[in-house]
Amino acid sequence: MSTFSDSLTADRKVDAATPVECLRLAGDDTRALHSVVHSFELADLTAVLVDEILFRCDPPGNAEPVTIALDVTRGEERVSASFLLQAGRPVGLNEADGPAALFRLEYDVLDLVRELFGPSTPGGPANRRTELRFVPESMTVEGVRPLGSIMAAAGTVLTGCSSDHPGLARLAVRHDSDKWGGLHWFASLYERHLRHLRDHPVRLLEIGIGGYDHPTLGGGSLKMWKHYFPRGLIFGVDLHDKSGLDQQRLHTLRADQSDPAQLTEIAEKHGPFDIVIDDGSHINEHVRTTFRTLFPHVRTEGLYVIEDLWTSYAPGFGGSEDPAACDSTTLGLVKRLVDDLHYEEQPVKPTDGVGPSLAGLHLYRNIAFLEKGRNAEGGIPGWIRH
Repeated sequence: MSTFSDSLTADRKVDAATPVECLRLAGDDTRALHSVVHSFELADLTAVLVDEILFRCDPPGNAEPVTIALDVTRGEERVSASFLLQAGRPVGLNEADGPAALFRLEYDVLDLVRELFGPSTPGGPANRRTELRFVPESMTVEGVRPLGSIMAAAGTVLTGCSSDHPGLARLAVRHDSDKWGGLHWFASLYERHLRHLRDHPVRLLEIGIGGYDHPTLGGGSLKMWKHYFPRGLIFGVDLHDKSGLDQQRLHTLRADQSDPAQLTEIAEKHGPFDIVIDDGSHINEHVRTTFRTLFPHVRTEGLYVIEDLWTSYAPGFGGSEDPAACDSTTLGLVKRLVDDLHYEEQPVKPTDGVGPSLAGLHLYRNIAFLEKGRNAEGGIPGWIRH
């Protein structure tokens, strides 16, 4: 039997373009999934699955340290991982010489892949085997074996294995994203417009990572999106180097959002995108440049989102305190898009707008959702009196 915690060394790190990409694209197609899980070493597949579980687990609540074992099987093959959990610490891998596991979970690799990368099936039957190990007398607390801590720890690991995905507001709080609470209450609006894509292998690009020039600060929203879209590939763009935040299914890129050439290079390499979110500098001209450059790289039926529309009224961001003087602001762009949406109804049809590829516009306080699609229904016939 292979021990995964022993084999997680530099040469066991998995290229994100191999099993990760294949597993997330296999989805719930049984034949494709069966082919994928037999195309790679079981230890490599387990590395991908364990990485996902560690990322998705809820924070531990057990007071005493508890080790939970996970066995991943494929026929006669078996690879084991060992998790160490204790309140106040993130879930981590147990060292080879760490405490013995008090609870064991066992999944066939196909079942675990379906749980992690397949469509959400909350409340379904459990496709796993569980075993509560003997707790020695030396581990008792005042004569009582800590079964509560053991079961709490096992439940925490199962939150990382579950296909019952948390809501976006909860994930925003957990991953320290500013899209819910305090300054903004965007999570419920995102949920309204994105929930139908949750089980899809989306490609999401967000402008602005946060944390300024610190290499490992920020990235809360990127982690939130990674958790929300279990089959998604998440890309973040920032002016500063944020590569210290890179992880499985989450990649940071460096670019100036005011430079169309840099944005185009990113889009041609990593797009087309299902979702683009501009939460970057919020400087009005930057927002307008980014939209002109990246909207063509959103796929049909995809979404382009612009946050923090309030800077249209802020001179420090290139806005204007006079709402009537909005031609060069972000809200000026949004107001122009209302006309673009109705380009076929205009007596003199514009030739420089995005109307033919703008299918819808949803405007809320401080945030706009733009739907990409073919807008060519023909307009009101000319023989009807205008």
